[in-house]
Amino acid sequence: MPRQFLCPVFGSSLWLALILQSLISSAATYRRPVSGGKRQSFLERTLILLDVNTRSPVKVLNDNFLSLQLDPSIIKDGWLDFLSSKRLVTLARGLSPAYLRFGGKRTDFLQFHNLKNLAKFRGPGPDYYLKNYEDDIVRSDFALDKQKGCKLASHPDMMLELQREKAAQMQQVLLKEQLSNIYSDVTLTARSLDKLYNFADCAGLHLIFGLNALHRNPDNSWNASSALSLLKYSAGKKYNISWELGNEPNSYRTMAARSVNSSRLAQDYSLLKTLLQSVRFYSRANLYGPNIGRPRKNAILLLDGFMKNGGSVVDAVTWQHYYIDRRVTKVEDFLKTRLLDTLSEQITKVLKIVQTHAPEKHVWLGGVGPAWAGGTNNLSDTFAAGFLWLNTLGIAAAHGIDVVLRHSFFDYGYNHLVDQNFNPLPDYWLSLLFKRLVGPRVLAVHVAGLQRKPRPGRVIRDKLRIYAHCTSFHNHDYVRGSITIYIINLHRSRKKIKLAGTLRNKTVHQYLLQPFGTDGLHST
Repeated sequence: MPRQFLCPVFGSSLWLALILQSLISSAATYRRPVSGGKRQSFLERTLILLDVNTRSPVKVLNDNFLSLQLDPSIIKDGWLDFLSSKRLVTLARGLSPAYLRFGGKRTDFLQFHNLKNLAKFRGPGPDYYLKNYEDDIVRSDFALDKQKGCKLASHPDMMLELQREKAAQMQQVLLKEQLSNIYSDVTLTARSLDKLYNFADCAGLHLIFGLNALHRNPDNSWNASSALSLLKYSAGKKYNISWELGNEPNSYRTMAARSVNSSRLAQDYSLLKTLLQSVRFYSRANLYGPNIGRPRKNAILLLDGFMKNGGSVVDAVTWQHYYIDRRVTKVEDFLKTRLLDTLSEQITKVLKIVQTHAPEKHVWLGGVGPAWAGGTNNLSDTFAAGFLWLNTLGIAAAHGIDVVLRHSFFDYGYNHLVDQNFNPLPDYWLSLLFKRLVGPRVLAVHVAGLQRKPRPGRVIRDKLRIYAHCTSFHNHDYVRGSITIYIINLHRSRKKIKLAGTLRNKTVHQYLLQPFGTDGLHST
C-alpha cells in the first residue's frame, strides 16, 4: 500500500521562510559594484510570485539528511580526548538525529591497537607541561570510567588552554602533510575508540567508521587484519557502527605511490562485507562507499568500474565535493553563482553512473565543505560560507541526494561548525535551523517574475535560489501540513516575494539570517 503524503496545505497552515542574504545596512558589508555607473538603491525591490506544488513530493530524503563528519586528525592534535566535553556533546545533540562519519584523508593511515591510551600514541604536547598535561588526561579518563551511561566532563580552563597550544603546533604539521600529500600513520587505541563512540552515542549520532584501505598485501589485495581486530573489539563492546573502506581511492597514487583499480576496489569491498558477516554482531551492519573524490575524469572512471564490478555490495554510494581551494582569498568568491552551480554539475555525473548500474541505490554526498585543505581563515569559517552550505543542502535535496555529511563538525582548520573554544560558528546555526525546520519531503517550487532572455553563448545563473520542503515532523511547534521554504539572495538588491496559489493568505514565520556586527560577511 503506498504511503500517504502528509504535506497538503490546509487553511491554518504555516509557511516558514528561512532566508540567507548578504545585504545589511552596515557600511562594512561587501557590496558588489554596480555596472553602468548606476546608483543602486538599497530599497530597490523586484516582485517575485512564488507557489509550491503540495500534491506530492518530488523527492523523499533520509531523516538524517544533514549529517556530520569528524576527521581522524583529532587523534593527532589531541582533541579526541575532549569529545566528552558536555558543551561539545550538547552542540552535537542539537543536530541529531544524524550520522557521524569518522573519516577523511587520514582514514587510510589509521592503525588500530587494542590497548588503553598511552602518552606515546598521543603525540607531543607542550614540552614544559607535557607530564602534567598527560596526567590530567589520565585522571579525566579514570573519572569518566566511573560514570554510567553517557560519560560527560567539564574540563578546566587551564587544561583546555594547554590543549589549544598543542593543537596549534600540530595544525602546522597536519596542514603541511595535506598540502604535500605525504601522511604519517595515525594510531587509534581502544581507549580512543571508546571516547569516539561515547561522543556519538551521547549526542544521538550513528557512527560510520572508515577503515584503512591502504593496508595492503604484496599482491595489492587488502590486508584486513587490523580491520578484523577493530571489528572484534567493537562487537565485544556492542558498538552499533556502520562501516566504509578508504577515502578518495582515486587519489591513492599521489598519496601513497600505490594505485587500486576499480575491480580490485570492488573485491576489497566484497571481502569487507564477508568480514562483517563473519562477526555475528555486524552481520547486518551497513556498508557505504566507495567514497571517491570530486567526480573528475579518474574518479568517474573508478566509480563506473566499481559499480560495474560488484559495487552493489554497498548500501549507499558515497562521494565527496569541495567548492574551492586555498587560492581563494576574497569573500566575493563565496557569492559567485558559477561556483555554486558546480555542485549540480557534479551530482549529475554521479547520478548518471549509479542509475546506469544500480538505480535502486541511494547516493550520499559523503564529505562536503566550503573549502579544501582545512579551509581559509576568516573566510570558510564566517557568515560568507553559509551561502555555499545552504546552497549545497538545497541542490542536493532537489537532486535526491539521500544524505549530506558536513566536513567537519569539530576539527582543525577553518571548515568546521564549532571552533576550538567550543563556540558555534555561523554554519552551525544555519544547520541547527535547517534540522529544526526542514523535513525530508522535497516540494517543487514555481517562481514567476525572474525571467531573463539569455544572451548568445551565455548561461543564465540564478541569484535568487528558492527551495521548499514539508516542515519537519519532529518539530512540534508547527502543525502537519506546514511548509518550509529556504531562500538565498545573491542579488545586489532586496527582492519582494508575493505568495501565490496554494500559499496565498497563509501565516508566515520568517527567519532572516544576516551577518552580526560590523564585520559584514566576515562575521563569525
